[in-house]
Amino acid sequence: MKDVFLLYDTCCLYEVVILNYFMKATGCEMVFCSPDGKAVTAMEGYSLNMDMGLRDLDPAVVRSFTVPGGDIRQADSGTVTEVLKQVRANGALIGGICAGVDLLEREGILEGLDSTHSKEEDVVKDQNVITARGNAYVDFAIAMGRELNLFTDEADLQETIDFWKYHKRMDG
Repeated sequence: MKDVFLLYDTCCLYEVVILNYFMKATGCEMVFCSPDGKAVTAMEGYSLNMDMGLRDLDPAVVRSFTVPGGDIRQADSGTVTEVLKQVRANGALIGGICAGVDLLEREGILEGLDSTHSKEEDVVKDQNVITARGNAYVDFAIAMGRELNLFTDEADLQETIDFWKYHKRMDG
């Protein structure tokens, strides 16, 4: 199963880089997609090559689908709508952070669900959708990682929280 990141011109890479790190460290099969498959430039200035365009993605093999914030108008595409609805219908975990939550709402993914648009929390999970405010990127990565079983046990999870959220030094 694949863990997909929807990237687009002006996307905020920093909002998903910790989640990306967790996935890479645990051997997940990540796929980086843009609406048209072309390279994009993140808000931070990084030029990013894509693995494929969304139209080439098989929604049946998607385990998770993550949308960072940025100028979501750059992600406008009928393909985005189609893929998100199929991924949701297949039960994949969907995550949106910052303006990525706006995209999920615009595409109807949040209909009938609690999210950071309807609650005051920094991270909200309802069914198989996780939403987060932009400054909650560490909590977002941990919530997504928890749902994807990226942590070996409770001690691993706590060590991750201590290091990434509370900046505690790790021995060794």
